[in-house]
Amino acid sequence: MTGVQTCALPISIRQGEAEVIYCPGKTPEEVAAIMASLAEKGGNILATRAEEEVYLAVKAVLPEAEYSPRAKMVFLRRRPPWTKGEVCVVSAGTADATVAEEAALTASLLGSTTTRLYDVGVAGLHRLLHRRDLLHRARVVVVVAGMEGALPSVVAGLTSRPVVAVPTSVGYGASFEGLAALLAMLSSCAPGVAVVNIDNGFGAAQVAARIVRAARPQG
Repeated sequence: MTGVQTCALPISIRQGEAEVIYCPGKTPEEVAAIMASLAEKGGNILATRAEEEVYLAVKAVLPEAEYSPRAKMVFLRRRPPWTKGEVCVVSAGTADATVAEEAALTASLLGSTTTRLYDVGVAGLHRLLHRRDLLHRARVVVVVAGMEGALPSVVAGLTSRPVVAVPTSVGYGASFEGLAALLAMLSSCAPGVAVVNIDNGFGAAQVAARIVRAARPQG
């Protein structure tokens, strides 16, 4: 297959969201060509799981492109957040920050006002309890945690907001690269917890942003 193929009806029209490119399996030049093609249509554009060489290739053709090394994302921000609802991204520890930042940046590019509350895991629960105001102010809370994956249950027990839980592959051997956290989150005794796949900050942000948009007044 040669050339760049894009859907005749962009995702921004079909779903009201930023265009998204998954970078693994594509060369930097292919990603750059796709982003250049999408840039002609306007709107925010996001390339996920991107290494720095991808960013350099994109920036060569789109000088306004930005890069987040922590989130591993290349993006074009053509418009600021426009929804009134807020997404709060909570992470257990610094080791979870890559996935958490992927979620936070994605939610922002999808149009949500985004706040971050990082390094508030159950080992230092007082840090979370001191910032419960952020949980109550948000419309959706995305909670990112590895190890035993306990944090989403704790957060869901502190707020009435829907919680989107993201297990990460952070942890020692018995965590089985995130499987222990995934099963713990799926088994949560706290109501209102939805769970996405391991390390899937992008998917969690998609869910959160759609909840925010669905809840806003129409017309």
